[in-house]
Amino acid sequence: MPTLVYSERRHHAELAERSDRELLHALADGDEGALAELVARKTGPLLQVVARIVGDAEEARDVVQVTFLRLWEHRDRFDDRYSPNTWIYRIATNLAIDLWRSRRSRERVAEPVRFHLVRAGEAAADLDAGGLEGREVARIFEELSAELSEKQRLVFLLREVEGLSSAEVAAIVGCEESTVRNHLFNARKHLRERLLARFPEYARSFLERRGGSS
Repeated sequence: MPTLVYSERRHHAELAERSDRELLHALADGDEGALAELVARKTGPLLQVVARIVGDAEEARDVVQVTFLRLWEHRDRFDDRYSPNTWIYRIATNLAIDLWRSRRSRERVAEPVRFHLVRAGEAAADLDAGGLEGREVARIFEELSAELSEKQRLVFLLREVEGLSSAEVAAIVGCEESTVRNHLFNARKHLRERLLARFPEYARSFLERRGGSS
């Protein structure tokens, strides 16, 4: 038994040193330890992005659990042309969007709005949203984001909040990089315009710096 325990510990230590790509290849060979290592590495980041899509922490945890289940079920389908993150994020975001669609008639997604208000315009750094309270911020973005398309919302989230490259976002969303740029431009433009139109008190400094023009 001590030898077996030592062997397992050594295997876990070896897995911890492997890259994500190497873990996915080990996963394809049926290595459950590789799955456990991916769960440890990816749960936090996936919870963050999924929660922003579905707007609920508990549901986000369910989606992430199903994501790892799908990862195991389809472990032989990983395409080496893509990065591991692209493949894993695609599974998670597709599941999250499916869940969001199933209940969007009943509720709206509440995303981390402070960031979005800051990033909303082409000159986002000029927007003075620093003093907004959390609940107030959430209320504002619920109104603003409701008018974004699903693709605009997802592209904005993955590109601006998660910091993924345009190529990674394109692979996850399933479109061309030029389409990603178009969705991102339109999302920024819409959020900025609606912020200025509906909540001018939060954009006053921006307007003053631009001489009262939008």
